[in-house]
Amino acid sequence: MTGETPKQSGITYADAGVDIDAGNALVERIKPAAKRTDRPGVMAGLGGFGALFDLKAAGYTDPVLVAATDGVGTKLRIAIDTGHVGGVGVDLVAMCVNDLVCQGAEPLFFLDYFATGKLETEIAAQVIEGIAEGCQLSGCALIGGETAEMPGMYEAGDFDLAGFAVGAMERGGALPEGVASGDVLLGLGSNGVHSNGYSLVRKLVEVSGLGWDAGCPWDEGTLGAALLTPTRLYVRQALEAVRAGGVHALAHITGGGLTENLPRVLPEGCGAEVFLDAWELPPVFQWLAQTGGMAEAELLKTFNCGIGMILVVSADRAGALADLLTRAGEEVHALGRVVDRPGMHYSGTLM
Repeated sequence: MTGETPKQSGITYADAGVDIDAGNALVERIKPAAKRTDRPGVMAGLGGFGALFDLKAAGYTDPVLVAATDGVGTKLRIAIDTGHVGGVGVDLVAMCVNDLVCQGAEPLFFLDYFATGKLETEIAAQVIEGIAEGCQLSGCALIGGETAEMPGMYEAGDFDLAGFAVGAMERGGALPEGVASGDVLLGLGSNGVHSNGYSLVRKLVEVSGLGWDAGCPWDEGTLGAALLTPTRLYVRQALEAVRAGGVHALAHITGGGLTENLPRVLPEGCGAEVFLDAWELPPVFQWLAQTGGMAEAELLKTFNCGIGMILVVSADRAGALADLLTRAGEEVHALGRVVDRPGMHYSGTLM
């Protein structure tokens, strides 16, 4: 029998619902997308048991590593139901790297986890190509990941995502640092709901009686497409501001809204005074609020309300940093200031 191919007999892994060939095809499909994310420090391509990264080659001499992990939440439900899945890959990266930069770190590399009941190569490839796009936009490399096909764990067509990012800073560069009363709050505009509060969003859409394919009430296109707008990436512009000097802290406005996230970067004894009339509530939030009869306080502790990132900066650098960020394409709002009273203090009105 030497040299002959064994005959196929008995139950196979494919019979149990796991298609190894489909997994291999996916890896080949996504290799070019991953290759486009290469940056100094990457030591090998996809396919190994682990991924290597050289901090010295990335330009660091005495680095401190920073790690972040996150998912996309129930925004995935809309993506799956509409079939528009590419953007959630960008969301996944954004939710991790926008957190990293708040520590003062430069994102270096990213790993993803894609889990499903039956691997559909085209769907998975679209998601992972979106992840690669998010990595390119934020300057980090997609150096590895895991695709798990688990029959019986997910309903047909469903999948889940998790992301893991690692960044670095030179020792002594960690944020927040030096936040004090009188510092100015610079808010950077969001482009929609980003990736938080979607359990409530889905409830409000149900209340409205509209389907995902209905016309969007506040914009062109469909309601589903509008709500799937990918989360903005703030990495490059935020790091440019940090390197320019005068940035004491950054707060990524995610779940919990302004009310819960800004206090995370303020020292004990300090609070924030926020002028709600410093920016206009975007139409998507106006529609959500009107549909659900939501109180302003509920909006502020659930959604980003049009502000995706807040920089806490020294008062004497606020103008220069606002100009820098505007030139980088940001919509910058002077939201308020740090005060010597704990808590969030709102004035004016959003609606």
